[in-house]
Amino acid sequence: MTFSFDNNIPIYVQLVEQIKIYIISGKLSAGERLPSVRDLALKCKVNPNTLQRALSELEDCGLIFTERTNGKFVTENQELIEKYKKEYADALSKKFIESMADIGFDSGLAIKYLEEFGGRD
Repeated sequence: MTFSFDNNIPIYVQLVEQIKIYIISGKLSAGERLPSVRDLALKCKVNPNTLQRALSELEDCGLIFTERTNGKFVTENQELIEKYKKEYADALSKKFIESMADIGFDSGLAIKYLEEFGGRD
């Protein structure tokens, strides 16, 4: 896992989003054990308390769970993972359409452009 941070957004919020993307993209598999908080904090180059805050938020939304004495794991609930994947795709699509509108494309032209662009290598 590689993380990059924006100084304008709290680090724990960015960690939540980036780990969420790792989960919904399958880079972290359902049921996979996460590294320890200390190891993951070292890898991310963040304070362990900051990382723990992010993991607590991910646990609150159900994307990870803790097994006492065994550590933290990615949820095996595929419906939940798909729900978050759809929400993320919806947000990206909305942002794309809005950004294209800002430069003068209506939604139909934006979608047509995306279809054409998707066929390129």
